[in-house]
Formats: sequence, C-alpha cells, structure tokens
Amino acid sequence: MPRRWTPGRFALMRRVRVLLCVAAVVLASVGAFAVGARKSVALTVNGETTIVTTYAMTVDRLLEEQNVSVKSHDAVTSTSGDILANHAAVTVSKAFQATIVINGQEVPFWTTATSAAQLLGFFRQNEVKASQVTVDIGNVYNQLTGGFVINRAGPVTVICDGKRTVVANGKLPAASILDSAGVVLGKNDRVRVELDDGMTVLRVLRVTHRTITETVTVPFSTTTVVDDTLETGQSIIRQQGSNGQRRLTYDVTYVDGKEESRTLKSQTTTAIAVDRIIAVGPAASSTPDSKSTSAPTTGSESASGGSSSAESPEESESTSKRSDSSESSSSSSSSASSSSASSSSATDSPSTSTGSSATDSSSTSATRSPSASASSSATSSSPSTSTSTPSSTPTLKPSTSSSTSSSKPSGSSSSSSGSSSSSGSGSTQTGLWHPSITAAQTYAAGAAAQLGWTGQKWTDLLWLWNHESGWRWNAANPYSSAYGIPQALPGSKMGTGWKDDGAVQISWGLSYISQRYGNPTKARAYWEVHKWY
Repeated sequence: MPRRWTPGRFALMRRVRVLLCVAAVVLASVGAFAVGARKSVALTVNGETTIVTTYAMTVDRLLEEQNVSVKSHDAVTSTSGDILANHAAVTVSKAFQATIVINGQEVPFWTTATSAAQLLGFFRQNEVKASQVTVDIGNVYNQLTGGFVINRAGPVTVICDGKRTVVANGKLPAASILDSAGVVLGKNDRVRVELDDGMTVLRVLRVTHRTITETVTVPFSTTTVVDDTLETGQSIIRQQGSNGQRRLTYDVTYVDGKEESRTLKSQTTTAIAVDRIIAVGPAASSTPDSKSTSAPTTGSESASGGSSSAESPEESESTSKRSDSSESSSSSSSSASSSSASSSSATDSPSTSTGSSATDSSSTSATRSPSASASSSATSSSPSTSTSTPSSTPTLKPSTSSSTSSSKPSGSSSSSSGSSSSSGSGSTQTGLWHPSITAAQTYAAGAAAQLGWTGQKWTDLLWLWNHESGWRWNAANPYSSAYGIPQALPGSKMGTGWKDDGAVQISWGLSYISQRYGNPTKARAYWEVHKWY
C-alpha cells in the first residue's frame, strides 16, 4: 500500500533537500578555495631557486613554512607584495658583514651584495665628493655568505708588486683570481677591491714587519737647594747637568715598503740623566735689623712688626726694597723647586718616545693634547730643562668619548673634548666612531643605495638629516633626549654604540624611515608639515 502524503512528511523531505543543497554548496566552495589557495611559488635564497607549493597567504608565512630565517639586515622581495599570489617569485638575500674603508678608516658594513664590484657600486650611485671607498677582504680563501665574488659583470685587474694583470673571469672568488694572475699571498698581506675609472681592481698590499731601535735623549732636570753660606740673592751652580739616553725598540709595519705604524715593544735606559744643582742664598728676613729697632722712636711700631714710624723716608724705602727682593728670591726658589719636581717626573716617564698605549692611558689629557705634557717644563728656570714631547701618531682606532652638551640646540654639534674615554687608547671598538660629516654621508650613501634610495630619495635623506642634526654624530636636542644623526628619541633605542658609533645611528635611522614611511621622500613630506618625523 503506497504511503499517503501528509504535511509532516512533506516538511521533512523539504528540510532534507535544503540540507543537501547547503552541503553541496559548502563542498563546492571548499574545493574552489582549495584550488585557488594552492600556489606555486619560485623561492630564491642566496641565488638558489626552488619551486614550492604552498597554501600560505603571505610571504612571511611562506618563509616560516620553508624554515627560512630572516634577520634584520636581510633583504626580502616579492613580485606580488606582502600578499602571496600564484606563480609569484620571492627572493631572500642574506646579508653578511663586509669591511669597507672610508678615507682610510675601516668600517664594518652589512650588505646583500653578491660581488665586491656591486658593493662599491652602491657608494658610487650616490656620489659623495672627497671620499674614497674600498672593500677589504680579510681572508681570500674563505667563501663568504652568498657566494661573494669580485665582479660578476666582467674582468678584474690585479695589481701586485707594481705589475698589472687582467683576469677575464671576474665571477671567481678572490683566491681563484689571484691564482690566475700568479700571485702568492704572504701571511700578513692584504687584499683590497676598488674601482678605478670603472674598472674593478683587486689590489694586493704587501705587509712586512721589522724591528728597529732608536736612541733618544732624556733631558736632565734642574734642582734648586738653599745654601746658608751664600748671600741673599746669590746663586751658583754646584753640579752641571748632563742628558741621559734611552734605547727604544719598535715593531714597525710597512705596507708596500712604506711605514704605516709602529708599536713600542721595549725601552732601556743606557745613560742616566744627571740633575743640574743650583745653590741659592737664604731668603732675606722681614724682621728689621737691630740698628733700626734700637733707634729712638717717637711713635708706636706698626702692628705687623714693620719699620718704625720714626724711620726716615730713605730708610723706609730701603727696607721695602730689601723685603721685595727677599720675596722675589723666595718665589724664585719655590718656582725652581716646582720646576725641578715637574721635570723629574717627566724624566721618569718615556715622554720623549712615540707614545705607547701604556703611556697614553696613564693620562687622559696627554692623550687628547700631545702638547700638554710639555707645559709643565715650560716654567723651568733654565731652557735646558724643558722637554719636547713628539706628537702622537694618528691611529685608525677611533676615540670612544661620549660626552655631549645638553645646552646645544637640536642639530648642532656638541663638544666632546671635555671628557675622556673610559676605555683608553687600548679600545678594540670597531665602527664609524666619531665620523666626520663627509664620512657619515659616505656610509649612508652606500647603505641607502642598497635599499634603492638613490636620486631624489637620497637628496631627500640628505635634506632630512641636515635639518635634524646637520649629520653630526653627537647632536643632542636640549629640549628632549633625541640624539645622534637621525635624532632618535630616546637615543638609547638605537642599540649598542648609540652614543659614539655613526654606523649604528645611520643603520637605525634608515630602518626607522623604511618601516614608518617607506622612503625618505615621504619622511621629508611629513617633516615639512609637522617639523619632526
């Protein structure tokens, strides 16, 4: 018997049909989403490309899936932006730390360049006059991160021992290029890459060391003694002085036959300096003589025990002259004694030699001003007691002084000459410490070019930091704690070395502009409206 139609059965069947339709739509949507979300992406890491299949929606998620770690200096680019699309190309360039030389100062530089020529090209894109930039290769037998080569675009000129050799394949590492040119490196030799009229040059610097010995004169000092057998104001030389001698041994570094630096290794006194002794008569007593005091008086004596009021003008003047002479002689004796002590202390230290690190660190003022050590001897009573201190040899090690003046307006340079370095001359800090304006701009030019900030973007960056700090590493805002070239607020957020290292300040400033504004042009536009960025 067929089932009879009822309203309840009709409602049930309708619900079933609706549920089946909904399920079909959901399944179709899920299928379409799965097909659409599935992407094929070309992922390139340090020049190696692989095709990966992923359902990731963003570039960050893709890199996380593929276990690709990205550090602060690494560069990540995508043809589809942050949102990942099918058939997109994602490139990760791992940064490594190279050593560049700006006007003779070695500076660590994080770069994603794949060749030395490309790295130097970053600095050429934003021209900075009066600056010379080269790349140092510390160990040519190590393959650097990212397959760092010399010149992917063409030949390399090798200059060594005055000879020039052209190697056609510039894609090779430095070691292979030197082998092709028949160059054998010594243990201490240096390899430097530079650009010369568009040509990539691999220059070998021959480094040799030699020990030399020099003999320097140690000036004698002068000692003054009081001799009661002499008349007041009388002086005689009891002992003639004679200079001593000191033998200094240096380790001298020569680069291509020219002296680059020297280090004091030892010092030996071969002849002791003999002091000159000067005897002087005793100072005149300020008490009036017996003849003067025994004379009859018509008034009371002065409270200070001076001459009687009954003295004639001539006697009073004579007594006054004797007193002046006594004081002058006493002052001269004190000055000579002080000079003797100063000169003696100068003789004990190797002030006549080219200063070693131990000598430099013993006195901050002597480190900052070579002439300071000679000032004490300038008061000596005899020209022969003065000591001459040679100027200290300039060093590539920058100072770590960090004093700044809070009274300076924003963008102005504050003096750092008033404070001393806590680490002394033996500091091993490396970086763009206390850079000149030109050196700071040179470093920033290369770093900005790596981000693609050339042309107008570089011009805007120059303008922006000219208005913020004048490109001075120690610019301090007197109204806030903003500090440094980019005027970070507070300055400590720039990280280790923020007070003194221009490279740290510039790297932080470029990262800040990139994350907040995208490029210097947008940062400048914001600054012109708000007067800050």
